[in-house]
Amino acid sequence: MGPSDATTDIRAAVRTLCARFPGPYWRRLDAERAYPEAFVSALTEAGFLAALIPESYGGSGLGVTEAAAILEEIHRAGCNGAACHAQMYTMGTLLRHGSDAQKAAYLPDIAAGRLRLQAFAVTEPESGTDTAAIRTSAVRDADEYVISGQKIWTSRAQHSDLMVLLARTAPSDSAERPHDGLSVFLVDIRGAEKRGLTIRPVRTMINHAATEVFFDEFRIPAEALIGDAGLGFRCILDGMNAERILIAAECIGDARWFIEKASAYARDRVVFDRPIGRNQGVQFPIARAYAATEAAALMVERAAARFDDGAPCGSEANMAKLLAADASWQAGDTCLQTFGGFGFAEEFDVERKFRETRLYQVAPVSTNLILAYLGEHVLDLPRSY
Repeated sequence: MGPSDATTDIRAAVRTLCARFPGPYWRRLDAERAYPEAFVSALTEAGFLAALIPESYGGSGLGVTEAAAILEEIHRAGCNGAACHAQMYTMGTLLRHGSDAQKAAYLPDIAAGRLRLQAFAVTEPESGTDTAAIRTSAVRDADEYVISGQKIWTSRAQHSDLMVLLARTAPSDSAERPHDGLSVFLVDIRGAEKRGLTIRPVRTMINHAATEVFFDEFRIPAEALIGDAGLGFRCILDGMNAERILIAAECIGDARWFIEKASAYARDRVVFDRPIGRNQGVQFPIARAYAATEAAALMVERAAARFDDGAPCGSEANMAKLLAADASWQAGDTCLQTFGGFGFAEEFDVERKFRETRLYQVAPVSTNLILAYLGEHVLDLPRSY
C-alpha cells in the first residue's frame, strides 16, 4: 500500500485532516484520560468512518482496502484510530449478515453521524480468547431476548449508541462443535443503564476508553439478532477478519511513523561531533525495521484484497496482523532506542505511540494464538490448545 496506489487521494485527505490534531492534542487527552471527541467528529463529518457503508445507505461504498488506507494514515500522522475503528470492522458482520431491515434502520444514521457503532462485545473475564467458552447468555422470551452476563475490554461502550454483542443462545454441552450455540446481536444501548446494562471504565496504560459491561436481565427485541440463532460465530468471523486487517494497517502506520521519527532524529542528533545516524548501530536497526514494515504491508494489502473479493482470508488476515504488529513493535523499540532518554519525554510523542503499539502483540488476538491457528489450520499440525 505505497504512496502510488489507488488510495493516494484518500491518504492525502486523511493527512490533511490529521494535521489539525497534532501531538499536543493527543498528549492533553492522555493526561485527562479523555475521549478524542473532536477528532472522531471530524472523521465522521469527512465521511471516513462511513467508508464501508454502501452508497445506497449514505456511505462511500468502499472496501477494506480503502478503510485500511484511512486507518494507516491516521496512525502514520501520529494520531490514534482506536477511538473509532470499530465502526469500520463491525461492518464485516453487519453488512454481510445483517437483515435488510437492520441495515435500513441503522446504516443511514451511522453514515450521517447521528449514531455511533463503536462497541464490539465479545471477550469475557473467564474466557479470554477462548470465544467458545463465553458464558453471557441470551434467552428467548416471546419477542425478546434476555441477556445476562459480563463482557470485558469492550472499548468505547460509553461513547457508542450501538453494540455488536456475542452471546450464547444454547448451552455449550448441547452443541456439536465448540462454537455452535453462539448468536450475535446488534444492540441499541441508548438509555440502557435504566434497563439492566452497566458500563464501568477500566483504567489502562493506554487511553482507549476500555470498559467492562454487565448485563442484568437486559431485554432486547428479537429482531436485534443478526443472522441465524446459534450460528453467530460464523457471522462474527467476518468482523474479526476485518478487525485484524484494519488493525494491521494501523500497525503499519505506527511503524512508518516510528521509522520516520527515528530517521529524522538520527540525521539531526549530533554526538561526538557526528550525526548518530552515521553509526551502523543506529542506522542498521532502523533499516531492518523499514524492511520488516514494507514486507508486512504487502501482506496487509493481500489480506484486504481477498476480503474485498469475498475470498477466504482467515490465514491472510491473521498473518497480516502478526507481521504488522511485530513490525510496529520492532520499529517502536528502535525509535525509542534511537531517541535515547528523550524518547521517554512526553513532548516527543514516542513514549505514547510506544505504549499504544505494544497493545497489538496482545489484542485483538494474541500473537501466540495466531501462531497456533497457522500451525493447525494452515500447516496441518496437531492442535496445540
